[in-house]
Amino acid sequence: MAKKNETAVTEEVKATVAEAAEKKPAAKKTTAAKKTTAAEKKPAAKKAAAEERKVVIQANGGEITGTELIDKAKSIAGVKTANKVVVYVRPEINKVFYVIDDEKFGDFDLA
Repeated sequence: MAKKNETAVTEEVKATVAEAAEKKPAAKKTTAAKKTTAAEKKPAAKKAAAEERKVVIQANGGEITGTELIDKAKSIAGVKTANKVVVYVRPEINKVFYVIDDEKFGDFDLA
């Protein structure tokens, strides 16, 4: 039954499109090209402001941001620049584990 309904709907859509195409007047051809001046051009739309993201971890009476954790992991590992830094926070054991560029691994105390 569902297949029959889908076929009926598809046929209705095709018929509607065909009717609309028949009723649509032919596009008029223009011979003169319109020249635009600098004043007629629309100004470029402003780019939307980048989304601000911030992670704050509160544990053991203190708090630290995700950026601070990444910076601390890079500092402990002795890395100035990295392509990939992953930080795992385990507040229940007061530890932060990190992996830098899939090569350097380590941990440090959260507090």
